[in-house]
Amino acid sequence: MKKFEELTEREVLALAISLEEEDERVYADFAEGLRQDYPASAAMFEGMREEESGHRRRLIELYREKFGEHIPLIRRQDVRGFVERPALWLIRPMRIEAVRKEASTMEVETRRFYEKAAAITQDASIRQLLDDLATEEREHEERAQELDKEKLPANVKADEEKAQRRLFVLQIVQPGLAGLMDGSVSTLAPVFAAAFATKNSHEAFLVGLAASAGAGISMGFAEALSDDGSLTGRGHPWVRGVICGAMTALGGIGHTLPFLLRDFRMALWAAGAVVIAELAVITWIRHRYMDSPWVSAALQVGLGGVLVFITGVLIGSS
Repeated sequence: MKKFEELTEREVLALAISLEEEDERVYADFAEGLRQDYPASAAMFEGMREEESGHRRRLIELYREKFGEHIPLIRRQDVRGFVERPALWLIRPMRIEAVRKEASTMEVETRRFYEKAAAITQDASIRQLLDDLATEEREHEERAQELDKEKLPANVKADEEKAQRRLFVLQIVQPGLAGLMDGSVSTLAPVFAAAFATKNSHEAFLVGLAASAGAGISMGFAEALSDDGSLTGRGHPWVRGVICGAMTALGGIGHTLPFLLRDFRMALWAAGAVVIAELAVITWIRHRYMDSPWVSAALQVGLGGVLVFITGVLIGSS
């Protein structure tokens, strides 16, 4: 990698052209990736892409005037000082807030590049263009905000926020909640059956650990193989599977860990308290994200948990 200060004016212009071309393509990918779920934001990024395209044309015109037709290939990774960008444009579905934050970071980095490049340039016309582009990049965030006001009025922003929440619920909350409910409720029977049958904390812990891990693997594969998300909008199946499997295992591990205590009675009471906390968390998630009334959510979750708990106690005590 070359130090920035070692670049010639020809190389500085070539690097600027490369940066503008990359930013233009990134904004185009942002627009394409957001078009289905966030059409207004996609239009905003399309406008930003057009601005970067204009910058690139002006740089190429000056380069051709100064140095001819051949533009050497100099990229950001060939020069020290540039921050590595996460490839958000390759991730589907795109997270709207992460995309907007990345776009803001890109503009700051490009502005600083132009300011530093103008400071080390001796040619008056090149320095003038770089100064102009630095000013435009400095104002780009304000123009983006104007685009935001123009393309994203309050009602459109509200619609996009609703769409973002819907996607979050479909892709994260639903598989996570399904796993947490299954792990917290279904493992109650084997854990407490083993506890009451053996009166041994270590034995109960081993059964709970096995039940939690097995349930997590089973639920993870079941969720991943349920649908590919292409029609339902539920996202990548293996991401959902990992979320569901992890939350299932976590739900079972929660009331299994207390059995690490050597005192069986204390472990039993601690596990019972954890079960109540788990059911309360599930009730809150159902109310917060699934719009379930507090009473019905508590009754549904509590009734299932109590029935499974009683089943485990009866089997273990028989």
